[in-house]
Amino acid sequence: MKVLQIVTAYPRSPDDLITPWLVETLKRLRARGVETEVLAPSYRGLGDHVVDGIPVHRFRYAPRRWEDLTHDQTAPDRVADRPAYLGLLPGYVAAGCRAAARLARTGEYDALHVHWPIPHALFGLAGRAAGDVPLVCSFYSVELTWVNRKMRYLRPFLRHVIRTADAVTAISSSTEAMVRELHDRPVLRIPFGATVEPEVPGAPSPPREGPYRVLFVGRLVERKGVQHLIAAVARLRESRDVELHVVGDGPYRERLEARAGELGVAEAVRFHGFVPREELSRRFADSDVFVLPAVVDAKGDVEGLGVVLIEALRYGTPVIASAAGGIVDIVRDGETGLLVPPGDERALAGAVARLQDDRALAARLVSAGQAHVEREFAWDVVVGRLVDVYGGLAARP
Repeated sequence: MKVLQIVTAYPRSPDDLITPWLVETLKRLRARGVETEVLAPSYRGLGDHVVDGIPVHRFRYAPRRWEDLTHDQTAPDRVADRPAYLGLLPGYVAAGCRAAARLARTGEYDALHVHWPIPHALFGLAGRAAGDVPLVCSFYSVELTWVNRKMRYLRPFLRHVIRTADAVTAISSSTEAMVRELHDRPVLRIPFGATVEPEVPGAPSPPREGPYRVLFVGRLVERKGVQHLIAAVARLRESRDVELHVVGDGPYRERLEARAGELGVAEAVRFHGFVPREELSRRFADSDVFVLPAVVDAKGDVEGLGVVLIEALRYGTPVIASAAGGIVDIVRDGETGLLVPPGDERALAGAVARLQDDRALAARLVSAGQAHVEREFAWDVVVGRLVDVYGGLAARP
């Protein structure tokens, strides 16, 4: 069985950190006997190549110096920052459709799998028409938000894609609901798997000397809500010895550092930037609690799933998160972690204090959280669902 994965961006080299969950998914599919190849846009003239054993077909869509519509940031953000890039979209779509049709006509593929169907469903439709190959479309929340908030004129097209695709998947219950709002049809829920995890799930860390360590890991953008976590730490510092470690980088870093200074907690909020995988594993294992204080940002974007919560639980770190987007599929309040209203700094501080004071509760949440992750988010589960989808399509007449 052979599947062509159609994506917005894919690693340009083995050490490129783009979409690590997708790379891991394709490696594990290959281990299960599903041969996979990738169709992705070029980046500044980059041609076809192989990354970690996965063949990557790159389509050219502009002169080399302009071929950075994707990879460095999302295409909508790129266009918003530099409106001239809007002129690249017709060439991008045309080149992607031609490439998908050319590959589908070879007859080598049993399925085409489109990720982020705006605008890449057009590539999948072109490939299906050219090669009579079944089409799978996977939704990740953000593309649906863009359409519903900023590009409502695309709703009829998206409705057509959802209605006519041979299979549709969504990463979370909230994403599934958005898909079915456009067209009510069966939607398979297939989440991410964790890309950083121990070989054996960890146990909760025993009490230790020193400050209570709060950890955040992620890209520093508005929808992650780190500004609210910093404010919560400032509240906690009035009576508790607490420190926050922020791992990751992004356009919000400077304003977050400034916010910590304004609140008088700069010495207790430490920004580490991106770190090697070994250090990230150590930070998960050494922290007392992991917090994902996600919010709905000004563009309407929200956390599609929150796979980093899975990673934290795998390391035995209790989790606190906002009740937003797909997070609620992972964190069940009082069962696998604690949930707070998005943007509620007082509730966020209270949740951290609760786990700091009740280590037995933290341990129970971790134990139940790890069991939940193994049932719903383990790689065997995720990849098994994909294999079933592909196998079902390949078996059709």
